[in-house]
Amino acid sequence: MIKQALLAVAVCAALTACATPAPTLFAPAAGPQGVGFSEYRIEPGRYRVTFRGGRGAPPAQVADYALLRAADLTLADGYDWFRISQRSWQDTQRDGGSRVSLGLGGSSHGGHSGVGLGISKSFELGGGPALAQSLEVVMGKGEPPPNVDVYVAREVRRNIAPRI
Repeated sequence: MIKQALLAVAVCAALTACATPAPTLFAPAAGPQGVGFSEYRIEPGRYRVTFRGGRGAPPAQVADYALLRAADLTLADGYDWFRISQRSWQDTQRDGGSRVSLGLGGSSHGGHSGVGLGISKSFELGGGPALAQSLEVVMGKGEPPPNVDVYVAREVRRNIAPRI
């Protein structure tokens, strides 16, 4: 009975750990669908920047990290500001939802035998969708034009980077 109780506690702890979203780090993505940032240079001074958050990452964090990567690229390429010419969101969750599984087992002990059949339904405990934001940015030098989607790269870096 004590073993069964300990097993139940261990299973609950494991499920709780699975349900806790992994932290989203500001780092390069490990692959095409990995968590983190990636960019594609379209032409000099124009990039497509994407940040993919981990499952359950807050949308505001994903948006901030995409902006921060755009600011870092702007500064690295010797520009002062960037304008967002296109912005898109996508839910990168690809597991397709729930699954059904079937199990069959048997046992024999002391002249008694038994057969068991189990059917289960599983569902995602990962803490919500995995969001990605893509920005197409155009970079410039000098005084930024008066536009709602224009960002001064140093200011973006100064305001967002300390929250990482």
